[in-house]
Amino acid sequence: MKKSSPTFILSYCVFLIVVGITGCSEKSAEETRPPLKSPAYLEEATPEPVVVSEKTRETYQWYCAQCHGIQGKGDGINAKFLTVPPRNHTKAKYLETRTDKQFFEAIKFGGLSVGRAPCMPAWGNTMSDSTIHELVRYIRELCQCEAL
Repeated sequence: MKKSSPTFILSYCVFLIVVGITGCSEKSAEETRPPLKSPAYLEEATPEPVVVSEKTRETYQWYCAQCHGIQGKGDGINAKFLTVPPRNHTKAKYLETRTDKQFFEAIKFGGLSVGRAPCMPAWGNTMSDSTIHELVRYIRELCQCEAL
């Protein structure tokens, strides 16, 4: 068996000491990370005025009505196949407790990303932010309610 050189042993000891000291620092990984900044689109208010155009209604019919129904009552043709029933967009009591930002995020990133139904798809790669804002306004029109 070959003897280890004193230089190797000393280097190994120094390495262990350095790793031990840095591993025992008081700051956690959370404290050393820079604070997360919200994306700009989340900080901006809904563009004013948001007009519910015929094109917005058609967009809702094309993309949303399959699950939420033509009138937004959660009774679309695909609703019976979903494990979680689609939201009824005419129920003001519930929808008044949600902000426009929450609706925007659910439409853009999908239900799962905001802690809701995983079957709600993300439309952010399909629709522009302005189209999503218009859809939020249309949902408010369906429920005849305002945001928080």
